[in-house]
Amino acid sequence: MKCHLKDAGKMSWRPTYRSSKFRNVYGKVANREHCFDGIPITKNVHDNHFCAVNSKFLAVVTESAGGGSFIVIPISQYGRLDSHHPKVCGHQGNVLDIKWNPFFENIIASCSEDTSVRVWEIPECGLRRNMTEAVMELYGHSRRVGLIEWHPTTSGILFSAGYDYKILIWNLEIGEPVKMIDCHTDVILSMSFNTDGSLLATSCKDKKLRVIEPRSGRVLQQASCKNHRVNRVVFLGNMKRLLTTGVSRWNTRQIALWDQEDLSMPIVEEDIDGLSGLLFPFYDADTHMLYLAGKGDGNIRYFEITTEKPYVQYLTEFRSPAPQKGLGVMPKHGLDVAACEVYRFYKLVTLKGLIEPISMIVPRRSDTYQEDIYPMTAGIEPALSAGEWLSGIDRDPVLMSLKDGYHKPNQLVFKAPVKEKKSVVVNGIDLLENVPPRTENELLRMFFRQQDELRRLKDELTSKDVRIRQLELELNNLKNVSPNNV
Repeated sequence: MKCHLKDAGKMSWRPTYRSSKFRNVYGKVANREHCFDGIPITKNVHDNHFCAVNSKFLAVVTESAGGGSFIVIPISQYGRLDSHHPKVCGHQGNVLDIKWNPFFENIIASCSEDTSVRVWEIPECGLRRNMTEAVMELYGHSRRVGLIEWHPTTSGILFSAGYDYKILIWNLEIGEPVKMIDCHTDVILSMSFNTDGSLLATSCKDKKLRVIEPRSGRVLQQASCKNHRVNRVVFLGNMKRLLTTGVSRWNTRQIALWDQEDLSMPIVEEDIDGLSGLLFPFYDADTHMLYLAGKGDGNIRYFEITTEKPYVQYLTEFRSPAPQKGLGVMPKHGLDVAACEVYRFYKLVTLKGLIEPISMIVPRRSDTYQEDIYPMTAGIEPALSAGEWLSGIDRDPVLMSLKDGYHKPNQLVFKAPVKEKKSVVVNGIDLLENVPPRTENELLRMFFRQQDELRRLKDELTSKDVRIRQLELELNNLKNVSPNNV
C-alpha cells in the first residue's frame, strides 16, 4: 500500500504567531558542574537510548569486557564519575535496553544479547559494589532481546521484544510470560502504549505499522508503507493519533501523523531534513508538545500537536554542536516547577563521556505555580494489578498534582516470586526449548553432559559390535558342523 496525504497542505517549518503558551519554549543546558562526566558510554550501534532516568537515579549502558553492564548514579551526584564506580553486571551479553519501573523507582529492567530479561532492585543509597544478582531472570526468547517496555498503568507487567520477532508479556507477580504476540515477520523496532495501556503500536523492519490489542495479540490496524521506512512510533496521548518517524523513498528523514483507527494512509506527512541519523520522537501528553531528536546530530526540534490543521505545528529548535547518541527523559514529578521546566532530557555525548541535562523552559515572569502548564499528570501509583489487567480491565493512570514541587514516596513494595521453572509454556509452545545456554558454566555443563552421552553411546555401540561378531562366529560354526557328526 502506498502512503498518501489525506490533506494536501504541507506543514509549515516557520514558526507562526498563533496563540500558544509554548511558542517561546527554549532549551537550557546545565552548567558543566551539573553534568555527569567520565561516563564510559557504550559504543554499541544498536538503535536505542542506552539511558534511563527517574527522580532518584540515572542509569547508563556502559562499555564492558566479558558481558554486558550498566551503571546507576543517584541523580544528585553529578560531576566526574569515579573510574571504579560499581556496575550492574550480571548479563553475559551486551545490554541493549534499560527501563525504570514507573511505580517502583528502585526497580529497573534490562535486556541483552544473552536472550534474557532481568529485573534489578537498586539500593536506596545507590550501588556500593558491583551487582551481579538480579531479583528476577526471565528467559523465553530464543534470540537476543532488543526492547523492553513497562505497562503504563499496571504494576508488574513488562513487555519484551526479541530478534525472534516475538513480543512476550511478563507477569512479574509470578515471574512468567503469560502472553505471546506473534504477528511480526521481522525485527520489531519500537513499541508504544496508548494512555491506559489497552493498545500497543509497533513499528517493524517488515515496513509495517501495527496497532495491536496486546492481551489477545490481535492486530486491529495495519499499514504497509513500501515507499518509505517507519522507524519509530508513538501514541499521542488521548488524541487517537499516532506519530511515526522514518525515511522517505528519497532517503530524507520524515514524520507522519496517523489516525489510530484508520491506517490506510497518513493524515499528513512531511520531510524533515537530509541527515541519516534516526529521529527519536518524544511526546508530552500534558503540553501536547512533540520533540524530535536526531541520533548523531545535536538538534532537538519541538512542535505543538493540535486537532486542527496543520496538526503538527513547528515551534523552534534547540541546537548543539555535540552529537547525541541517545536521550533519557525525566518523569514529570522530577521536574523543577519553580523554574517552569516542562521537560528534561539527559543527553549522551559519547566522544566526551558526558551526560548533559537539557531543560525545556517556558519563560514566565511570575514566581507562582503555573497551573496552565502543569495539569494533573500521571503519577507513581499503579491503577491496576497485573491480574486485573490480564482479566480485561482497563483504567486511566492515577493522576497527581505537581503543585508542591515534590511527590510522596510510593508505599508499595516490589516482591519477586521465589520459584524455579524448568519450562515456560505459552500458547502451547515451550519457550525454553530453543533458548541457548545462559552462562559460560551452563555451556560447559551442557558440553560435558553431551560428551558423557556420546561416550556412553560409543561404548554401547562397541559392545553391540562385539556381540554381533560373537553371534556371527557361532552361526558359522553351526554351518560348518557335518550332519554325520551330529
